[in-house]
Amino acid sequence: MRERSEDADLLALAAAGDRAAFEVFYRRHAVWLTLRLRYRCADESLVDDVVQETFLDLWHGGAARYRDQGDVTGWLWRIGSRRLVDALRRQGSGHRLGRLLARLRGRDEPSAEEQVLHGVEHGDLAGALARLSPELRAVVQATVLDGLTTAEAAVLLGIPPGTVKTRAMRARRQLRQELA
Repeated sequence: MRERSEDADLLALAAAGDRAAFEVFYRRHAVWLTLRLRYRCADESLVDDVVQETFLDLWHGGAARYRDQGDVTGWLWRIGSRRLVDALRRQGSGHRLGRLLARLRGRDEPSAEEQVLHGVEHGDLAGALARLSPELRAVVQATVLDGLTTAEAAVLLGIPPGTVKTRAMRARRQLRQELA
């Protein structure tokens, strides 16, 4: 009973912005919530994310929703378990969407990368690259061959990231036409 009232007091202090009270509450409950959720879900990283989200929600105003009626741990468990169910639903819908997109991709035209690889086998890739303007070739070199991100390529080439994207799009279009 004493711990229950201490937990309620900690939540009230946390709701008022007391970081130390929130840290005590977190240390007291994060481990058991994590362990209990792992009995429901084998994906440890998903459970860790759910626990993190649960406590972040409490810190960002959720602690104020506790109405000192009943067990704090039961209240916390309901929040965490509902978040886990939501996360599993999102994960399931994401997998279903991925499978659907994979099936639809089979009906679409090949990607630029697939066309370039096809051009390597059946076309003159070196010649097509040589026919690109120096600006487009530099972007292809940086983003495709060197594997840099758009932001990294922009710094390397000294141009804005939007320009890198535009030139990459133009280069893909030109290569697609030449290698088709």
